[in-house]
Amino acid sequence: MPESYTIGALARQAGVNVETVRYYQRRGLVGEPQRPLGGIRRYNQNHVRRLRFVRQAQALGFRLDEVKDLLTLEDGKHCHEAERLGTIKLAAVRGRLAQLRRIEGALAALLDQCHCNVGNVRCPLIAALETEPVVRRRKKP
Repeated sequence: MPESYTIGALARQAGVNVETVRYYQRRGLVGEPQRPLGGIRRYNQNHVRRLRFVRQAQALGFRLDEVKDLLTLEDGKHCHEAERLGTIKLAAVRGRLAQLRRIEGALAALLDQCHCNVGNVRCPLIAALETEPVVRRRKKP
């Protein structure tokens, strides 16, 4: 007989909490088995795999609506579409990294000015935040 889990055991197996399981069910990411008459729902290893998939996809930066899109492609016949979604996500991650590098440079420059600041002079960090954009957004091609 295949292994079965209560919702609490399922959550522990997948490394999430029970409320997360219920939330994913409401979002249509994880199925909810039928409740036997007078009994409790029993989940199986497929539910564990599905929860782990959702969690891992989120760890890679996919939003839940994107995870739902990926789940529709799990039959093995849509690898190119999954690759397309992954490529889009990778481009977004690379864009965010570039933005974080610009933020890092701007902050480092402002903090360098703070170190040089002596006497009763206005803080360069505070002054810069009040006046003009400190980090320039990358212009779209």
